[in-house]
Amino acid sequence: MITIWGRANSVNVQKILWCCDELVLPFERVDAGMQFGRNEDPDYLAMNPTGLVPTLVDGDFVLWESNAILRYLAMQYGPSSLLYPSAPKVRASIERWLDWSLSKLAPTERPLFVALVRTPEARRDAAAIAADLERVGREWALVDRHLTGRFFLENERFSLADIVIGAFARRWFGLEGIERPALPNLERWYARLATREGFRKYVGLPLT
Repeated sequence: MITIWGRANSVNVQKILWCCDELVLPFERVDAGMQFGRNEDPDYLAMNPTGLVPTLVDGDFVLWESNAILRYLAMQYGPSSLLYPSAPKVRASIERWLDWSLSKLAPTERPLFVALVRTPEARRDAAAIAADLERVGREWALVDRHLTGRFFLENERFSLADIVIGAFARRWFGLEGIERPALPNLERWYARLATREGFRKYVGLPLT
């Protein structure tokens, strides 16, 4: 049985749970991080020295970093699933989105998410929120342009790229009290993802 350490409201944990659902892969999840603690305990740090979530334990194999975990699961348990095809050009295109999600999208969208979901209204900085909204909107506009004429992000088939970017899109479309720019391609793609069982169970939850 695979064990996934991490709280259910972490976007990086949600990606892993969604992937497991797509692979019909059973797992056990253990709460860790934020209000649950555990991620600074010695036994956890022995598994994951970063103290972050998620951490995957598969028998005697331990792995941290969410996108590395996704790659491992797809290669180990779903080589024929098309989530992570072996063709170099397709795989490289999928990798691009995985890298971009952590290097660009996540650090850009996090301040807006924290401000609107995890900060009491009385303590919010309206000017900072407006600036962050503009920055995040530019990143999603990039995705919108790429999705022109496409069903999914790469290869016209659902892949790890859709899981990773789709999990962040849930946060974008779930934010309240903001006016988002019109991004019709992104909206159609997101509506398509939202029908998948793994999304509904693990990603389409109230933002907390």
